[in-house]
Amino acid sequence: MSAVSMAENVIEIEGLKKSFGKITAVDDLSFKVKRGELFAFLGVNGAGKSTTISVMCGSLKKDGGKVLITGEEIDRGGDNVKRKLGVVFQESTLDKPLSVKDNLMSRAALYGIRGGEFEARFAALDDLLGLSEIKDRPAGKLSGGQRRRADIARALLHDPEILILDEPTTGLDPQTRKRVWQAADILRKERGLTVFLTTHYMEEAAEADYVVILDGGKKAAEGTPLQLKNAYAGDYVYLYGVTAAGAEGLGVPFTPIKEGVRLTVKDTSEAKRLLLLRPELFKDFEIIKGRMDDVFLAVTGKNLREEGR
Repeated sequence: MSAVSMAENVIEIEGLKKSFGKITAVDDLSFKVKRGELFAFLGVNGAGKSTTISVMCGSLKKDGGKVLITGEEIDRGGDNVKRKLGVVFQESTLDKPLSVKDNLMSRAALYGIRGGEFEARFAALDDLLGLSEIKDRPAGKLSGGQRRRADIARALLHDPEILILDEPTTGLDPQTRKRVWQAADILRKERGLTVFLTTHYMEEAAEADYVVILDGGKKAAEGTPLQLKNAYAGDYVYLYGVTAAGAEGLGVPFTPIKEGVRLTVKDTSEAKRLLLLRPELFKDFEIIKGRMDDVFLAVTGKNLREEGR
């Protein structure tokens, strides 16, 4: 895929508005998502994430603004636009009595994928997600991680251009989370798949290409993780073997830790200035960038993990 096509916007939202009675769920929201991008959408419960996704999928009618999927307005494109999306909701949509393979087969039939074409698609998804071991099990008997793998396979059956993952790894064991992200990375690299993610795991958001933070239905901040960290979160300098008394003369906030002190600085430039000012204190040190947790707290005044999704 060429560099030009990879830079193409596959999702464009301009001035999106949606209310439920007197409650404004989404308020003049605008953002863009590029082809092949891992895009993270962050916000606590009630921030407007699920409403925005429902509008993007065509299951909820907007009150105002534009929602374009690969250049087509969602209200006008109909099934052609919806076919470009694969969606994995927080709650599984699998039919519990049916086996995993029967679930996938019935879903594929809705897209006209049958017989040998279905078997080829199933084999490809098996390579990605390891479906062979669970294909004959009823969906209702699957563990959380197994069910999530089947949900993702269901969303990918028709080879969509955009995969929407709504809290895809909540409650999963580390091994399953790793497998989910490995599959997503392969599809992004090999097919230019765009992944639209909502998550409350900040380490996942930190790996995104671009992040939009919602608060009260409005866009509170946006940028790459590095841009957001530089704008909203300071860096930390860990000085080992240094006492609180030794750090007091540096003129920056610090916190005593088990084996030294932790300084809070605006950026790496300030850390460099301190090193040149007091090199004797920097015999054993490390500089850590601010985290996405710090960014979210600074932008919204809320802790995403504690407030919920």
